[in-house]
Amino acid sequence: MNHIPLIQAATQTLIDHVDELTALDQAIGDGDHGLNMRRGAQAIQAKMDVLSTQTFNEALKTMGLTCMSTIGGSSGPVFGTLLVTLAKELPAQPTSADMARALDACIKALTRLGKAEVGQKTLLDVLDPVRQLLAASGDLGHAELLARVRQCADDSVQATAQMEAGRGRSSFLGERALGHVDPGSRSMALIIGSICDQL
Repeated sequence: MNHIPLIQAATQTLIDHVDELTALDQAIGDGDHGLNMRRGAQAIQAKMDVLSTQTFNEALKTMGLTCMSTIGGSSGPVFGTLLVTLAKELPAQPTSADMARALDACIKALTRLGKAEVGQKTLLDVLDPVRQLLAASGDLGHAELLARVRQCADDSVQATAQMEAGRGRSSFLGERALGHVDPGSRSMALIIGSICDQL
C-alpha cells in the first residue's frame, strides 16, 4: 500500500477546511482549531520526502510526533497520540478487523491522555462508532465498507451536536454547547472521508 496519497489527501483536506473548522471552534471553543490543524497538516506535508522513504508504520509515527510538536492546544497531543498508537498497533497491510483493534487501542490511549470518554462530545464519538462498524463488517465488499465508514463518520459528527461537552473548553458552556458540532470530531471525519476516497 502506497501511503503517500493517503497522507496527501488527509492533510490537504484539513487545509482546505480551515475556515469551517475555525467557525466550529469559535462557537464552542478557543476558535483556533482550524488554524492549529492546518499548521500540523502543513508541517506533515513539508516532510513528504522523508515520509515517502518510510514504511507505513514509520510514517504514522513521524506524523504523530510532528503533530505533537507543531499543533497547538489539546489537538497536538490528541492527534499525535492517535497516530503514534496506530503506528504501534497496525500491521503493514491492515484488514478491517486489524483497524478495529487498532482503533480500540487508540480510544483507550486517548481516554488515558485526556480523561475523556465516549459520549462527551469529542473525536472519540467518531472513532468508536467507526470502530464498531469495522469490527462487525464481516463479508461487506470493499466499496460498500468504505461507503459505510464514511457515512458512519459523518453521521457521528452530526450526533455530537446533541451532546453536552464533558471535556475541553466547551464543557464550561453546559447546555449552550448543544446544537454545535464538535470541531475535533469534524476534523476526524474529514480525515476518515479523505482516506476512504483514496482506498
